[in-house]
Amino acid sequence: MIAITGGGTGGHLVIARAIKEELNKRGLKPIYIGSTAGQDKAWFENDTGFEKTYFLESRGVVNKKGLHKLLALFSIIRSAFTCKTIFKDHKIKYVFSVGGYSAAPASFGALLSGIPLYIHEQNAIQGKLNSLLRPFSKAFFSSYDTQATITSYPVSEAFFSIRRERSDLKTIIFLGGSQGATFINHLALNMAKLLHQEGISIIHQTGKKEFEHIKKFYEEEGIQADVFDFSNDIPTKLERADFAISRSGASTLWELCAASVPALFIPYPHAAANHQYFNAKMLADQNLALVLPQSDIDPLALLTQIKSINLVNVSKSLSQMIHEGGAKEIVDFMLQPKK
Repeated sequence: MIAITGGGTGGHLVIARAIKEELNKRGLKPIYIGSTAGQDKAWFENDTGFEKTYFLESRGVVNKKGLHKLLALFSIIRSAFTCKTIFKDHKIKYVFSVGGYSAAPASFGALLSGIPLYIHEQNAIQGKLNSLLRPFSKAFFSSYDTQATITSYPVSEAFFSIRRERSDLKTIIFLGGSQGATFINHLALNMAKLLHQEGISIIHQTGKKEFEHIKKFYEEEGIQADVFDFSNDIPTKLERADFAISRSGASTLWELCAASVPALFIPYPHAAANHQYFNAKMLADQNLALVLPQSDIDPLALLTQIKSINLVNVSKSLSQMIHEGGAKEIVDFMLQPKK
């Protein structure tokens, strides 16, 4: 039996889901251990692909000080011993961590129990928990680290199935993630009239907070746009898109690569260790993406820059950056007979 742990944000949780789905294909149901905070419960509380789900009261330590840091550490240690009991009850043989503070109790619980710990790092800059635990892990998976055990990124097959060469700029999709991104929302509204005049269609993921306001804007301006707050079917949206304007969380970046969608990445400036910038820099260094800080964007100049991109060449090259079967490779490695 395998335990999957970690989360907090969609970038972590999408990896947990990919590994869970690969295990389900093999007739295996893992357990999940996450946190009562973050998005963990919203994603997995009712997911029947898990034998059982647990949500513990873990909290982040990194930005805490003084007494608050001590309380957070105490909570992790207490929950680690809870995880030891959970592992024993479910006869857990492996623990797979996707990082984030949600992963701390089960990861430390694995080390205390002598259970092999496998870690997946999504980003170009290692998270503090993953950096701490990496020397004690059985294997470390990362698509940015050439020293990693496996470098394939687990992306749903649905994104590979919609691959195509983009030749004409007919549709732009704005992606702020499941929680939305205020800057990208405002950029979309500032570009909307210009895109409409150019005959370029708009697909816009807003997040829940600003959905009604943005939907009303498009209606009042008479601009037909596919506006949504959250969708479980992003591949269908990307299939119609010729270009994306997006934050550069790792999962979104690799999903766009899998779907061969050229993109402008606008890294979230307050991401830990500026990891979103370094995620996107990997593609920008190969001339496969634009990367701009929020402070340097002018809508008219940006559209001119986007229109100058050779979409055919970029979409062809993106398809070579990632291959199918990342989750399969990881699960194969974990389940292979140990010598």
